[in-house]
Amino acid sequence: MTTPLPEFLAAIDPASLSYEDWVHVGMALKHEGMTAEDWDQWSQRDSRRYKQGECARKWNGFNGAPTPITAGTLCEIAKRHGWQPRRDEGRAYEWNETIATPYEADLRVVDSTWLEDAEVTEPGNWKPVDELILYLRTLFQSDEYVGYVMESWQNGDRWAPKRGSYSRTAGELIEELGRTKDMGAALGDYNAEAGAWIRFNPLDGEGIRDQNITAYRYALVESDTLSIERQSAIYEEMELPIAALVHSGKKSLHAIVRIDAGSKDEYRQRVNFLHEVCRKNGLEIDTQNKNPSRLSRMPGVLRDGHKQFLVSTSKGKASWDEWKDWIEEVNDNLPDFEPLVDLFDNLPPLAPSLIENILRSGHKCLLAGPSKAGKSYLLLELVIAIAEGRKWLGWQCSQGRVLYVNLELDRASCLHRLKNLYASLGYETQALHNIDLWNLRGKAQQMDALAPKLIRRAMKRKYAAIIIDPIYKVITGDENSADKMAHFHNQFDCLCSVLGASVIYCHHHSKGAQGGKASQDRSSGSGVFNRDPDALLDLIELVINEDRRKVINNRVVCKAIIDFLNEQKLPWEPLVGQDDMLVPTHFVNAIQGILNSEKQAWLRAVIRAAECQAGNVTGWRMEGTLREFAPLKPVNILFRYPLHTLDLEGLLEGAEPEDPNPYRRKGGPKRDIKDSNKQTRIDAIEAAFASVNWGKGATIGELAQHMAKTEQHVRKVVKEHPTLTSIKGMVTRVQEGETDV
Repeated sequence: MTTPLPEFLAAIDPASLSYEDWVHVGMALKHEGMTAEDWDQWSQRDSRRYKQGECARKWNGFNGAPTPITAGTLCEIAKRHGWQPRRDEGRAYEWNETIATPYEADLRVVDSTWLEDAEVTEPGNWKPVDELILYLRTLFQSDEYVGYVMESWQNGDRWAPKRGSYSRTAGELIEELGRTKDMGAALGDYNAEAGAWIRFNPLDGEGIRDQNITAYRYALVESDTLSIERQSAIYEEMELPIAALVHSGKKSLHAIVRIDAGSKDEYRQRVNFLHEVCRKNGLEIDTQNKNPSRLSRMPGVLRDGHKQFLVSTSKGKASWDEWKDWIEEVNDNLPDFEPLVDLFDNLPPLAPSLIENILRSGHKCLLAGPSKAGKSYLLLELVIAIAEGRKWLGWQCSQGRVLYVNLELDRASCLHRLKNLYASLGYETQALHNIDLWNLRGKAQQMDALAPKLIRRAMKRKYAAIIIDPIYKVITGDENSADKMAHFHNQFDCLCSVLGASVIYCHHHSKGAQGGKASQDRSSGSGVFNRDPDALLDLIELVINEDRRKVINNRVVCKAIIDFLNEQKLPWEPLVGQDDMLVPTHFVNAIQGILNSEKQAWLRAVIRAAECQAGNVTGWRMEGTLREFAPLKPVNILFRYPLHTLDLEGLLEGAEPEDPNPYRRKGGPKRDIKDSNKQTRIDAIEAAFASVNWGKGATIGELAQHMAKTEQHVRKVVKEHPTLTSIKGMVTRVQEGETDV
């Protein structure tokens, strides 16, 4: 799981950083997509050096660099301050990590438009000593040391607390207050203009710093930007687990909130989350009030003519855990139940199709297949089809803007592929403005970290489709774990829901032959991959035997001959019969009379190139399962680099995938496979020899170049061939059974 940036910030004390490290924190936050306000809020923890507006001024000057400061730097600084990464990658997410994700929950429970202020009145029959006793009994155990401050000093136009006392227990203070019935006699006199203060967490009796805290029990929530009545209403609406609520005597209510943390680190995390919830619900919190040894206003004293009084105790939820559960329920972002009777005669319209009879707008599609299938080319063809509003493998695509998230190709290769595909398709570039690329090779993150950044960038782009290629680069957790993959696929749901775009992503098959499996069982990893998408399109390679390969070779070569003749504007059609147009040698013989020696040489080169291309043609069958449409009828596809085309001529009709278990019969299969491989080699050199040989034979080097093999490989195959022989590097044909000279 990717560690959230707020966890790094929580571990780093800005007051302990050098100026350079402080700037590096800001650069890292900007690089990772956070805001200047986030940096400013964190920087305010350094009250000595913090200057208002400085973060915003420097933020505008962070314009990136060849080697940017990233979250990695932030992580290293956090480690120096004691932060340690979690080692248990298989654990469940912490509650605050889950609901703090911006696209999963917004943490808002207060609707300010409907909120009514809650009146807070000063007590008429005020009993200050009783109030303080109740406060002490509520927050402390009798044997716990309490820190309090009665003395103050003037700091400019403000009164500030002195160090105060910390060596008396709550029990001792309560006993003395009960005996004397006098605040001054029990605790000491205070300045009625300044008031008095008390620390809400117990101390060890040795000091008043954070290291002297013995229990991380409470946190302070204080805001003075709203009226007292509005603060009170928000506290009630949020149902904060408030142990004691104290009027400060001025502009704020001090809420002593139950935290019950087991350690300082947990305290820091919970306080950060508490303040974030408060901020989201309209309370601008004083960010300097986070440390556990913080002072709060003591009830039962006067402050400049106003009472510091105890408003209430034990408000809201009874505990932090109960409040946490409630926040989760309120912010689960789940829809309400819907009675069918209210909808049956007024159904909402179905989403329009993005890919005709395959995928609706705002739905998810998985393209799965093995290596060599050209999946990236196929997805780039889809990018162009959507952008231009054209067909993709025979299915009409609705025109719209599309984002291609490129995780595997380098930027230049991706751009060249798109340009080559446009040229191969013969399309004019009329809708390039509909295509955006996000090149993330070397910068990919796990999907739960990447999704919010993608959403932020894509929110106003109005994409019809987002294509992610491939997803193994961004998988969150073990791909064989159903719960991890369910969480991973939820990120795609978020993209669809928030952006209104279809999400199309690419995955690979598991290892081994897949011919004996159903299409939905071929993808690597958990079955979630196949069950989750609305449309699953699966590619599997078809075995092309010798006869089928010859037919494909003839079709490709004859098409190349026709293109050449038309380009040269030669009158070939009266000379060539329908049958001749299916066999390259017959075709060439029929047109010899219109070719001079120069054009014969050109044609030989064209034929060699076409045969090489034909030898690389692969056959595929696309199968799949569809949630929204009728079952998908399998279609056969030819991958002739760089394009995938439907097999409209039936060249692959009857072809089957590779047998998944070729060794199931004892004895013969291994020999059959070996013989099949040998025949494949012989077929390849036969095709090469027919192309290169124009009556004089062919050299080993010419054959090697044509076949894209080594000369050593060619010599080996010539020896296997029944009618070819090699003499001093020249390959010629002999009658079967003759002996090489």
